[in-house]
Amino acid sequence: MSDKVYHVLFVCTHNSARSIMAEGLLNSVGQGRFRAYSAGSHPGPEVHPLALRTLSALRIPTEGYRSKDWSEFARPGAPGLDFVFTVCDQAAGEACPVWPGQPITAHWGVADPAAFEGTDEQKARVFWDTAVILKRRIELMLALPLASLDQMTLQREVRDIGRR
Repeated sequence: MSDKVYHVLFVCTHNSARSIMAEGLLNSVGQGRFRAYSAGSHPGPEVHPLALRTLSALRIPTEGYRSKDWSEFARPGAPGLDFVFTVCDQAAGEACPVWPGQPITAHWGVADPAAFEGTDEQKARVFWDTAVILKRRIELMLALPLASLDQMTLQREVRDIGRR
């Protein structure tokens, strides 16, 4: 088993819900083999409270999250990224920064739970369902034999995960 720690960036437009939950999920289940981050093309003023409540319900720490611009990860001195995943439709179509080191990229689009309108209970359920989808995709990625796959095969595998 390799000692390499893989750096993963989850990108969404506002960096307030889906990308935040994906960051927390991967840092929780990645068993130290992964360091996840999140960012947005147009970050919102705050992290959505239901995203934090959902992470808390999953027993994932909720301290330290903030909505941040994706340019933070394209600057000199930023962590070298191995993977970049877009988790919303808007960010998938935007012109992303050039990520140093040519990380593997894929679109893992999920409907925006923050856009859902309904009762508080219904909204909480939509956030929960979003977290379940992201967690399943993350677990599928974690099951890949990363160290033994060539770049093209790994690119195909992570793209396929986003279609499940």
